[in-house]
Amino acid sequence: QVHLVESGGGLVQAGGSLRLSCAASGGTVSSYTVGWFRRPPGKEREFVARIMGRSGTIDYANSVKGRFTISRDNAKNTVYLQMNSLKPDDTAVYSCAADPYDLAGAFVYWGQGTQVTVSS
Repeated sequence: QVHLVESGGGLVQAGGSLRLSCAASGGTVSSYTVGWFRRPPGKEREFVARIMGRSGTIDYANSVKGRFTISRDNAKNTVYLQMNSLKPDDTAVYSCAADPYDLAGAFVYWGQGTQVTVSS
């Protein structure tokens, strides 16, 4: 059983930065795919970024490419999402998820989410 805990959300002005953390227990982030997703107010959940376990392959949604960076610290068993040049449209609950099969899409385990609010 993999347990994920997000942190780092908050209120920031447009143009600012935040770094989200996804701390994992019960498994190692270097062996499975970890993704970040977000649910804007009144909208469906959407994909933000992912990093595959063994290969380290990284993918981003077009809406965040060039502004967000996903990374991993194997020693801390934590995946990060560095968010720069934030826009009001980035306001959402951000969640991390783990695919223990490392198939880049079978996200079985989910964290509780952390709120990010970007003011204009």
